[in-house]
Amino acid sequence: MSVRPTKKTIIVKEYHLDIGKIQVFDDYMVAIFDEGATLTLERAYQIIGISEIHFREKNFGYISFRKNSYAIDPTIYGYLRELKNLKALAVVSVKQMDMHNFKIEKLFYKKPMEFFIDYSNAVQWVKRRVKSK
Repeated sequence: MSVRPTKKTIIVKEYHLDIGKIQVFDDYMVAIFDEGATLTLERAYQIIGISEIHFREKNFGYISFRKNSYAIDPTIYGYLRELKNLKALAVVSVKQMDMHNFKIEKLFYKKPMEFFIDYSNAVQWVKRRVKSK
C-alpha cells in the first residue's frame, strides 16, 4: 500500500493528532492512525471539527487508510451518520482482520461505505460519490 495520493492531488492541510494524522484534500480527508491507537468519541469530535473547518458548506468524503491496527468505538458511526455533507466513507487495508471489522462497522454506519485494498481506487470512489450528490 502506498500513502501517496493520486496524481495532481495536493494536501490542503495536515493535522497531527495524538492518535495519528489527518490529511485534508480538496473534497475528502484521509485518516492514518498510529499502531495501537484507540479512536474514541472524544477523538472523533476532533476529526469532525476538522471536517467542519474545511467542508462546512460542501460535500466531502472520508478515507480511513488502515496501515496500522487500531481500535474504534463503534458508537462513533451514529455521530458520523448525522453529518449531512459526508457523502462517502472508505476503508483501505490489505488485512483480513480489517475486512472482517469493516463488515461490523458497516452495520453501525448505514450509509455509503466501501472497503478497498487499493488507495487510489478508494480515492476515485470517494470523489465520484462526492460529485454525484
